[in-house]
Amino acid sequence: MEQSNEKKLTISDVAEALGVSKSTVSRAISGKGRIGKSTRERVLDYIEKHNYKPNVLAKGLAQLKTYNIGVMLPEDYTVVDLPFFQTCLIGIEETAISMDYDILLIMSREGECVQLERMVENHKVDGMVLMRTFTKDMHIEYLKSQGIPFVTVGSTHYKDVVQIDNDHRSACRELISILLMKDMKRIGLIGGIESHVVTQNRLKGYLEAHEQAGILIDQDIVFVNMEKEVMIERAVEKLLEEQVDCVACLDDAVCMHVLNKLHKEQISIPEQIKVVSFYDSSILEHNLPTITSLSFNARELGMVACKTLLELIEGNTVKQKTLLGYEVILKESTK
Repeated sequence: MEQSNEKKLTISDVAEALGVSKSTVSRAISGKGRIGKSTRERVLDYIEKHNYKPNVLAKGLAQLKTYNIGVMLPEDYTVVDLPFFQTCLIGIEETAISMDYDILLIMSREGECVQLERMVENHKVDGMVLMRTFTKDMHIEYLKSQGIPFVTVGSTHYKDVVQIDNDHRSACRELISILLMKDMKRIGLIGGIESHVVTQNRLKGYLEAHEQAGILIDQDIVFVNMEKEVMIERAVEKLLEEQVDCVACLDDAVCMHVLNKLHKEQISIPEQIKVVSFYDSSILEHNLPTITSLSFNARELGMVACKTLLELIEGNTVKQKTLLGYEVILKESTK
């Protein structure tokens, strides 16, 4: 009878008996992760008294849980992108720590999967957070093929992928609709890499706002894949020639270059031309005049992404796509 009770003893039983978390018990047994010496000794003493063999349990735990989650940052992020990723990471870290998980960071680029493959194949993580999505995304394809839990920060066209994103499409549609109602009928657009899904969603919002207002879009005032500063400056020159009422920038990095170019050309904002950004960040907060923009909570995005991933790791059912809110902030640049 005594032997039967021993078999039924689980990590949950040990945790409950000692008043600690399951992850604390796991770390005490495996010797990995942050845990106090006295706590580890308490756990091992309890296990020994109940005839558990720590080495056997440690082996089983190593196969099932590492209590690490991986976060993959895009290698091609710019200095302007950094505040977003930093703030999002803070949200991920706060949630992970509260659940006794650690974070492992890796960098990767579109079309390359080496670091991700090494991390997964060496069983270093229990799940992954992808911080950027692409139209053709080999990172998503690889993780799906391996069956490892993962979530994306950002939307994707791939099926059966858990996605946490801001509602960029609705936000951009609302902002452009407001500008159209303010009698800005020719709103030029400048954006970055079109293979980024966030670029596509923001572009769709821009197009839908015009469609709803019954305004045909002049393709001569729409510029995407503007990766370099010189390309953005030429796009600004073209928009000035086309006498647009407003320049809509798909993100704050583009907006910064647009503002610099307009300053060089001594074009006053908002008197001669209006400017808006589809993403607000610390990069733009000190600009004069202040810039009308869309505000998203990057910290909340990270927290929800991490919490959702941990639910997946535990085998729980989660919502396939979660869209978080936004705020339209009207400022001096569109007065």
